[in-house]
Amino acid sequence: MPLHPQTVRFLDLLASWTALEDDPAPGPEQQPPIEEMRERIGAVFPVVQRELAHVSDLEIAGPGGPVPVRLYRPEPLGGPALPALVYLHGGGWVLGGVDNVDAACRDLAAEAGCAVLNVGYRLAPEHPFPAAVDDAWAAVRSVVREPALYGADPGAVAVAGDSAGGNLAAVTAILARDRGLRLAHQLLVYPVTDTAMDTASWAAYGTGYGLDAGAMARFADLYRGTADPDDPRLAPLRAPDLAGLAPATVITAEYDILRDEGEAYARRLAASGVPVELRRYEGVVHSFFLLPEIFDAGGEAMKYAVQRLVAAFGTRPREGGA
Repeated sequence: MPLHPQTVRFLDLLASWTALEDDPAPGPEQQPPIEEMRERIGAVFPVVQRELAHVSDLEIAGPGGPVPVRLYRPEPLGGPALPALVYLHGGGWVLGGVDNVDAACRDLAAEAGCAVLNVGYRLAPEHPFPAAVDDAWAAVRSVVREPALYGADPGAVAVAGDSAGGNLAAVTAILARDRGLRLAHQLLVYPVTDTAMDTASWAAYGTGYGLDAGAMARFADLYRGTADPDDPRLAPLRAPDLAGLAPATVITAEYDILRDEGEAYARRLAASGVPVELRRYEGVVHSFFLLPEIFDAGGEAMKYAVQRLVAAFGTRPREGGA
């Protein structure tokens, strides 16, 4: 379908934030410094904070040192153990942090009735692959091994993430299977699943639709470093076997360079016998899920995600939830 009018307004707003639209594949010398992009990204995402019974900033032990995490609970800590969702933010493994997905994590905790652990994993280029994977796994392992710290039910743990965070969530689900940890669900929001960058959506929407192909390729290079692009921890779509993974929800956006690889991953999951639901949101672009203030589809996708998590956890949606 044509671009939604809300998408057009968002792209106009984004044009004032990024300077990457003039060239469909600008070189690194034409792109803003990473430090400048990190400063700017905070202006894009919502700052409205939903009140919850418990929000706290903690640190967990990671292979590279302490990993900052933010815990959200719709009930006070010390109350009943709740299902737990480990959330991994996007930003191309280079930008972003816990603050950029704070609003979404609050909504997920409040509406799905679960504890949410928002992970501030290490970023490239200072910490290239596999640092982010290692930190993501450390967070999941901590919830399972130390559930009392989070008021979590270690038998009902799920992973979620958007964009590069969706990549980390998918990879973590594979690690969980391989290491004998049963996850309840994996929620993958427009995830990066491959390193090829050769799909039809990459070609069609590489410039002018929010997530710029040149910028994403730059971020991927900074993150990958010298690693093998076929490594499934970089490209879960290339994993030789996806059977036995946690049930999945995959959300994509029509006008997004990552659309086709996310949908290809959903098809591979289904072909491998993994219960999966794929939902594409028409007329919208990358980041819509985190911006319900701008996109009606963002609110709809959040409700859908909550429904899927509630079903996976076997809980009931909370009052005011989906």
